[in-house]
Amino acid sequence: MNPTHVFHRQLHHDLPVAVSGQGITLTDAQGKSYLDASGGAAVSCLGHGHPDVIAAMHAQIDRLAYAHTSFFTTAVAEELADVLIESAPAGMSHVYFVSGGSEAVEAALKMARQYFVEIGQPQRRHFIARRQSYHGNTLGALAVGGNAWRREQFKPLLMDVTHVAPCYEYRDRRTDETPEQYGQRLVAELAEAIDQLGGENVMAFVAETIGGATAGVLTPVPGYFKGVRELCDRHGILLILDEVMCGMGRSGTLHACEQEGVVPDLLTIAKGLGGGYQPIGAVLAQGRLVEAFRQGSGLFQHGHTYLGHAVACAAALAVQRVIQRDGLLDQVKARGRTLQALLQQAFSDHPHVGDIRGRGLFWGIELVADRGSKQWFDPARRLHARIKSEAMAEGLMVYPMGGTVDGRCGDHVLLAPPFISTEAELAQIVTRLRSSMDRAMAAMA
Repeated sequence: MNPTHVFHRQLHHDLPVAVSGQGITLTDAQGKSYLDASGGAAVSCLGHGHPDVIAAMHAQIDRLAYAHTSFFTTAVAEELADVLIESAPAGMSHVYFVSGGSEAVEAALKMARQYFVEIGQPQRRHFIARRQSYHGNTLGALAVGGNAWRREQFKPLLMDVTHVAPCYEYRDRRTDETPEQYGQRLVAELAEAIDQLGGENVMAFVAETIGGATAGVLTPVPGYFKGVRELCDRHGILLILDEVMCGMGRSGTLHACEQEGVVPDLLTIAKGLGGGYQPIGAVLAQGRLVEAFRQGSGLFQHGHTYLGHAVACAAALAVQRVIQRDGLLDQVKARGRTLQALLQQAFSDHPHVGDIRGRGLFWGIELVADRGSKQWFDPARRLHARIKSEAMAEGLMVYPMGGTVDGRCGDHVLLAPPFISTEAELAQIVTRLRSSMDRAMAAMA
């Protein structure tokens, strides 16, 4: 192995060195090119090297790179907030900027707690979230997250959170249920959890609008989130929707919750907000929550050094302007239909593809040893890791994960190509993915 002083995620193998990127392609130090079919981790919505974003960052650096938010605001942060609120779900009035998704979720949890303190309901102390969810790696975000493998060794450090079932139609909807009835059953389970804790003691229900990395793009069934919203309203519970991965256009609308007909109290965003050009995330907050802070203590007891970083805000503002100017939300819908058709054509009869699910340019393929029984592959065989290795050899970046079913068992592949992808590039992605999967499975035979 090559010597390194970087504490990498994986310590047992070398990584190629990325040296350049253009469009949906990254190139390593050996000159090999890779199609970025996952946007890294559903981040690079405009691909790499977009000239408008780079120009905006250069211009901002020439003016001002950094000013601490305890002393100043900046014009670019104010402008970005205005743009985000103009297109935000109804009632959203303010944006709290952070440096990424985990920070956004952490901030939203603390906002929920302080809101209830501000309005004289300090007894509210419980969060309810869902199994097999992923909300980030800070301790608060990890606690509301429901992925068993990620949580296991850190359990002694995590606050107690009640977890209910995810909306996982492929495995959990009964044959005698319609999708709507399945959603009603999930809402009833949430209602029971609220009753057990006491509705007056619950702060918030936290959920990914579309499940992301840990379960492989779990799309909600019709009516599920409307039922959740009504239940939260009945008990005065906040609804926190995590759209760090599925939001900012990834699913075909700017906010994934638009397609569910619901408005959250707090909405977390990141990844596609800045497209990877700078680290940035945010919490969008309902006006009544902000007003409670204003009428109460007058401050949010929270903060980070790089809140509202000027260059990060400039990058995000440029990304959002390009998306709007170039009509990329409509393109995500159109390209999403193309990608869906390509995936169905390539994998609908594959003996080890159990489910193909997604929206827009956000798709998951769940892999099974047997389609009839939906039995997963032995986790010890690490099929997801084999697929990633074969795909990289093929010049393809995808996002395979294990533990799809319960944090330990199951494998899936996540696709989140840039919004700028052409139909020809999508076809090439699917062709390379099929080849990579077949080689990985043949090696296990």
